[in-house]
Amino acid sequence: MSASDEFIERDRLAEEGGGRERIEKQHEAGKLTARERLALLLDPGSFLEIDKLVTHKSQNFGLADKKFYGDGVVVGSGCIGGRRVFVFAQDFTVFGGSLAAYHAKKICKVMDLALESGCPIIGLNDSGGARIQEGVESLGGYADIFLRNTLVSGVIPQISLVMGPCAGGAVYSPAITDFTIMVNELSHMFITGPDVIKAVNREDVSKEDLGGAVTHNSISGVAHLITKSDQDCIATCKRLLSYLPQNNIDPAPRLDVGDLASRNDEQLNSIVPESPNQPYDMHQIISRVVDHSSFFEIQPLFAQNIIVGFARLNGRVVGIVANQPAVLAGCLDINASVKAGRFVRFCDAFNIPLFTLVDVPGFLPGIAQEHGGIIRHGAKLLYAFAEATVPKVTLITRKAYGGAYDVMSSKHIRADINFAYPTAEVAVMGPEGAVNIIFRRELEQAEKEGRLAQVRAQLIADYRKKFANPWEVAELGFIDAVIEPSKTRSHVISAFEMLQGKSQTLPRKKHGNIPL
Repeated sequence: MSASDEFIERDRLAEEGGGRERIEKQHEAGKLTARERLALLLDPGSFLEIDKLVTHKSQNFGLADKKFYGDGVVVGSGCIGGRRVFVFAQDFTVFGGSLAAYHAKKICKVMDLALESGCPIIGLNDSGGARIQEGVESLGGYADIFLRNTLVSGVIPQISLVMGPCAGGAVYSPAITDFTIMVNELSHMFITGPDVIKAVNREDVSKEDLGGAVTHNSISGVAHLITKSDQDCIATCKRLLSYLPQNNIDPAPRLDVGDLASRNDEQLNSIVPESPNQPYDMHQIISRVVDHSSFFEIQPLFAQNIIVGFARLNGRVVGIVANQPAVLAGCLDINASVKAGRFVRFCDAFNIPLFTLVDVPGFLPGIAQEHGGIIRHGAKLLYAFAEATVPKVTLITRKAYGGAYDVMSSKHIRADINFAYPTAEVAVMGPEGAVNIIFRRELEQAEKEGRLAQVRAQLIADYRKKFANPWEVAELGFIDAVIEPSKTRSHVISAFEMLQGKSQTLPRKKHGNIPL
């Protein structure tokens, strides 16, 4: 065989992965192959593959008579919308995508190149786990990857696409990355599978209920986005990437959608109800303030009492954190605090300004919350906002009560500009609770006289007029301006434009000790 013929044959074998039969099985399962996925993800003709001809350690038990080029993973670099990224895609047609020594070395090599080049790393996960035949080298390979996930965290964006199984120790790589996207009914993540759980705990559970995309998007919070298919997963990844910078130095991409910065919206004047106890959907305010159709929500199914996501204001990317009055009245609880805290830290690491919308009556009360560590978990969100040095603009739309007022990017934890609607109520607690404490004796007397309802209603109205409003807070300088809702967009954009040159540093230290 000539050198040219040998090149063609080896290249063909590498392109076929585990062979036509296994490729067909992948398709029958509703999944694309690793190379088909990369072809969809990357700009046509931009992919530069490396280590294409690497093979596994054939001397290991049970593998001597098998040889597959690529060792179950395709790695390299390409472009998405003209922007350079580095990628690895596990090939389930080769040994079930199992990870072993050279498989791991390939992933580590491309992660090192991504760090050195200052470009995002995207991992397409589809693997049966560690390759048992290679023993502890497989475990060492995972640890080598985990180390790099940790070292590049906060330097370059890391996105994990879980497009098949991801079990055992393998789950910790996506867990460390910034965003995890799963495919409904095709991808699964768990430390121990259903069979082990049944044997140890005598609990019957399906793979889908234990670690499916719905479970991790709505219950555990492990995943950030759920998609319908491989194609949808890749399209979602591309949209997410369009909001992210290349690294922690470069700015996020700016995109002018032709939405006027001076645009007013009269409907904003009527979204917040007159009744302080009536719910409304905070999405209505967000969508009317940000650039048209630019809001991209993250973890929309998890801890729905708080909203996080990316949007554009006058073309520039901002991170949105907002209480959701339509769910649990917008109270902060354990899951909401963890969800928002991690998002705030991502935005701060990559210099994405933060826009916070506040309507929070407090932290969710209850034995389960207290025993679950709401103090510790709520402190994560407080810590994240206080530590963040990016431009921070806050808008109080209605309630901002108690410690939750402090936590939600208040002036006291270094928010730069704080606005409030005329409907804002900033107080130690709600008028109803405050009146019960302050006027306990008067209420007891009124009850004896049969005038309790009348007296209580009047005291609540007086308290709300005197304390539960934005005017006193503005007089103290804790709110920079009370604004008309219809003009929210222009005020917020002007504030962020004013803060573009912001430079703020933290005290010199190795790192803080966030209450994990």
